[in-house]
Amino acid sequence: MGYPFRDLQEFLKALERKRLLARVKEPLSVELEITEVTDRVCKMPGGGKALLFERPKGYSIPVATNVYGSYERMKMALNVDDPEEIGWKLYRILRPEVPQSFLDKLKKLPELKKLNDAIPKLVKKGKVQEVVEREPDLLSLPILKCWPKDGGRYITFGQVVTKDPETGVRNVGLYRLQVLGKDRLAVHWQIHKDGHRHYLKAKELKKKLEVAVVIGGEPPLPYVASAPLPPEVDEYLFAGLIMERPVELVKGVTIDLEYPANAEIVIEGEVDPEEPLVDEGPFGDHTGFYTPVEKYPSMKVKAIVMRKDPVYLATIVGKPPQEDKYLGWATERIFLPLVKFNLPEVVDYHLPAEGCFHNFCFVSIKKRYPGHAYKVASALLGMGLLSLTKHVVVFDEEVNVRDLGEVLWAWGNNVDPKRDVLILKGPIDVLDHATDEVGFGGKMVIDATRKWREEGYRRQWPEVIEMDPQVKKKVDELWEKLGIG
Repeated sequence: MGYPFRDLQEFLKALERKRLLARVKEPLSVELEITEVTDRVCKMPGGGKALLFERPKGYSIPVATNVYGSYERMKMALNVDDPEEIGWKLYRILRPEVPQSFLDKLKKLPELKKLNDAIPKLVKKGKVQEVVEREPDLLSLPILKCWPKDGGRYITFGQVVTKDPETGVRNVGLYRLQVLGKDRLAVHWQIHKDGHRHYLKAKELKKKLEVAVVIGGEPPLPYVASAPLPPEVDEYLFAGLIMERPVELVKGVTIDLEYPANAEIVIEGEVDPEEPLVDEGPFGDHTGFYTPVEKYPSMKVKAIVMRKDPVYLATIVGKPPQEDKYLGWATERIFLPLVKFNLPEVVDYHLPAEGCFHNFCFVSIKKRYPGHAYKVASALLGMGLLSLTKHVVVFDEEVNVRDLGEVLWAWGNNVDPKRDVLILKGPIDVLDHATDEVGFGGKMVIDATRKWREEGYRRQWPEVIEMDPQVKKKVDELWEKLGIG
């Protein structure tokens, strides 16, 4: 069976059939009220339901929130039982193995065919261009103001499409955009992101940088915009790998960029690097704190295109847990095989949502030699966006790093702070407010593994308490008779 959803609206209908979506008919304001309802639902056990606000006050376009805000909905969007399946698929395609024989070459062909079948496909027309507004007014869209001290209304789930001004390689990133007026947006291109790199190249070349802000499309698309892919990997190719069919793209009306034909809304425009930076913020961020006002580029909007009956997709960030908990979980699971490819000793890793994904990385390893924990931590801190991690804690292989109780038990019992803690310096997420400088500060590596004599431990490491297996088996068999429940 192929990928089942052509667009966001088909996905919403499927969620409704499974009773995973709630329709909100009460007119609610796009300023704060939709956020308050969504925030309460996100914090329900299991993430609550997806929400469709049918009548946002003053607008005819419905607003969808919390669409990806549960494990079940995230798996439905990716069409998998376990997101790790996608990671292994990507691993099989990317691993640099040289076939040793003609038979090995033939075995490789199915994976190469999947890659070929996933290449984005240009089509002549798409539903997203049913309506074309060449005199755009961003204020006609139900863009949310999420928190009381936000600097304005923000697009929070836009796939921001740019191309490298030199190579033409596409990047699709998930960057917030603040509405500055009818045809102006501030673009939050953080210094560690590929969109910022494209902006700097355009500035060097004295070129304007064309931008498309995409709302909706096939359900994997908003997720892949958030995925920490290498710069040379096209996000829409990655989405094609997930769906095992190509993402259909159309040419922009006023810009020389392609974007998904099945999207709901696309904002076309350009950034002129010669223009001065503008104030962006404050913004209530996924850390649970307001990010203060900082200077970022502004985008001139040239056109807005949309379906005749679009749905506006938004996400709310704030004190965890929020919808991004499940997007982060998908990333963690999908990229585990690639982490294992580089570090075969890794058993599992976890980036807890409560740590805002960059504050903590818990990793379990098959320890083979003294200092192995520090080797793994050093490698992780040099790997893509994991390089922004603030605390890396390394455990033995039997520790379930996704169980916070087990993590704290092993951490507390196995660590001598004087011996097992390493303080470093390095790049930090720019949203981290604890560091003295933006984007640069301290890191902590903690070795929470059992210590070996070669690592300086001179005592006898104690044995973990375990019940006799035969006794456990007997009690299992008797359990119902005991009447305990």
